[in-house]
Amino acid sequence: MGRIIFTTFWMVFIAELGDKTQIETMLLSSQCDTPLPVFIGSSLALICSSFIAVCAGSFITKYIPPNLLQCLAGSIFIIMGFLILFNKF
Repeated sequence: MGRIIFTTFWMVFIAELGDKTQIETMLLSSQCDTPLPVFIGSSLALICSSFIAVCAGSFITKYIPPNLLQCLAGSIFIIMGFLILFNKF
């Protein structure tokens, strides 16, 4: 269980570094006198979105095998990458 927590932490942490959500959070905190409300709001948002993702993943894997989901997710990321690369997205 500890390994899953550690792996999940680092995957989400690295994925969130430098993305548009983090940049927006930096901009919001630069406009406030105290950054604590921005930190609390952004933390709650990440918790809520993670909760939705975990619930959806638990529900979906009851009907679709995890290896098929991985292939679908990988294919979608590749397609999105090509669309972004060729300015079609």
